[in-house]
Amino acid sequence: MKMPDMPLPDGVTLESGEDPQEVAEALAADVARFLVQRLERAGRASLVVSGGSTPLPFFRALSQVDLDWSRVDVLLADERWVPEGDPASNTTLVRENLLQNKAADANFLSLKQVGATPEEGLPRVRSALAGLKLPLDVLILGMGNDGHTASLFPDAPELPEAMDLESRDLVLAMNPPSQAQQRITLTRPVLAGARYTALHLKGNDKLDTLTAAMARPEAVMAMPVRAFLKPGLKVFWSP
Repeated sequence: MKMPDMPLPDGVTLESGEDPQEVAEALAADVARFLVQRLERAGRASLVVSGGSTPLPFFRALSQVDLDWSRVDVLLADERWVPEGDPASNTTLVRENLLQNKAADANFLSLKQVGATPEEGLPRVRSALAGLKLPLDVLILGMGNDGHTASLFPDAPELPEAMDLESRDLVLAMNPPSQAQQRITLTRPVLAGARYTALHLKGNDKLDTLTAAMARPEAVMAMPVRAFLKPGLKVFWSP
């Protein structure tokens, strides 16, 4: 793959290509290899993904991979608090694009449960995730141009709690004023502990955002994605 000419933090790698499909397939192959290795060592493996349009070709490619999906727990890193079937629902996106074909046997753990608000639904979400084993095995993150990842938004009043490495919360409700919907997200300590982490990006604007994030790695509250720019991270990017 062609590599953009940009400095990277120690231990962070970048794979890129001109074709988003090519990059998505490379990511799917890398994730599949890791999941196969984990399933050789453990009874189950976890796969945490992010929503939006960028991961769609990755979802479709991964859904075709031959592995023991019945032993894989799939969940989102975050979700908008909207009903399934809503155009903004990432749960629907995952069901329709990832949990298909060979991946139809995976066990999906939904972050969207009954409740008028994410705060009201939190107990049911925690119950749904009660069997999830930590650390997470595979985590695929995205990134917004404001430097958010998952629903760790810079303007969310709950951000300090969600970013607290000492927090024991698995999930938290998030209410960023910049967003149209209320959110629920896995917290930083849960996400940061993943055995395999990839950042999947598309567009030159995302490359500019990543460059800005790498310029001040210590300012994690201003751009929460900075918390994940650490050794072991794999960045997959296409224009």
